[in-house]
Amino acid sequence: MYYQSNFSFMTTGVKNLLFANVAVFLLQFLAPTLNNYMIYFFGLHSYLAFQKLFIWQFATYMFLHGGFGHIFFNMFALWMFGVELERTWGTKEFLKFYFLTGIAAGISTALFNWGSMIPTIGASGAIYGILAAYALFFPDRYVYLYLLFPIKMKYLALILGAIEFLSAYSQDGIAHVAHLGGMVVGFIYLRHKYRHWGVGQDFFKNFFKKKGNF
Repeated sequence: MYYQSNFSFMTTGVKNLLFANVAVFLLQFLAPTLNNYMIYFFGLHSYLAFQKLFIWQFATYMFLHGGFGHIFFNMFALWMFGVELERTWGTKEFLKFYFLTGIAAGISTALFNWGSMIPTIGASGAIYGILAAYALFFPDRYVYLYLLFPIKMKYLALILGAIEFLSAYSQDGIAHVAHLGGMVVGFIYLRHKYRHWGVGQDFFKNFFKKKGNF
């Protein structure tokens, strides 16, 4: 995906998140034995989080990733959409939103997989929250999928949300419920917090209007 922005290349919150995620991933990659312990103690396991009270896992799982493609696309989307949102909200609010949606995504998937010891890792829940936020604040901004296909953010967010909803019960090893949880909680939070801006107002009513300013 590619888009055009009037904002600078990097912001403080996004930069720090990128650094933290890459640093943890390098530790995972360079120390395979340690990686197993990291996933056990810091990945998200429904059984450990709820029944053994490893509650820190709802936050720490976001900094672990399963491979280069996993972390690359998450961090690319974080930079691509996060910089402009951070410029709009400020660093404190942006980081608050990132962790809110990431933790909510973790709780969603842990509840859905109650009692499971299968680990969930990755920042995707928070990233899907950021995608939803970008669609609310910049609904008519074009994104170029695979550098070829232009699509407005409001349509892309709805399509991605529908895919995650329909895939919730699939056994493909992807935490679709976490993605959906991040999007839904992000939407509700922003709709309430920025209601004086009109964010999310009459979302579906205005969805197909040519100029979808909220």
